[in-house]
Amino acid sequence: MKTQAGEPQCKLITLTEVSESRGSLCFAESEKEIPFPIKRVFWIYDVPTGATRGQHANWKCAEVIFPLHGAFDIIIDDGRYHKTYHLDTPSRGILIPAGVWCELKNFQSGTVCMVCADQSYSEEYYVNDYQQYLEERRCR
Repeated sequence: MKTQAGEPQCKLITLTEVSESRGSLCFAESEKEIPFPIKRVFWIYDVPTGATRGQHANWKCAEVIFPLHGAFDIIIDDGRYHKTYHLDTPSRGILIPAGVWCELKNFQSGTVCMVCADQSYSEEYYVNDYQQYLEERRCR
């Protein structure tokens, strides 16, 4: 994906999908399809209608996000550039670099979202207030 001036280096990732009469399979390996060593994996599910997840940035942690089942929209924003992606297949996810604000919304009922992160969980580098994020972003 080409980026425009100021666009965060988010990247759509398409995994190999193997389909046959017994079903389908996708795979991803650390430092191959996922462009970093994976230190944490978590899932988001049972999101109520109209709820939004994310709504934060992490100054140190990069993530790759996949819809394992269902669909949702993800909004990425670096304070200058923002874009919405619709994710609706388990073989396609998005890389969110450290320092990029993201919001997940418009979850289809039954959606399961998987996140692979390059850092263990720590509150230290999260910013959960968008105005604070913009102020901190200007200082970096």
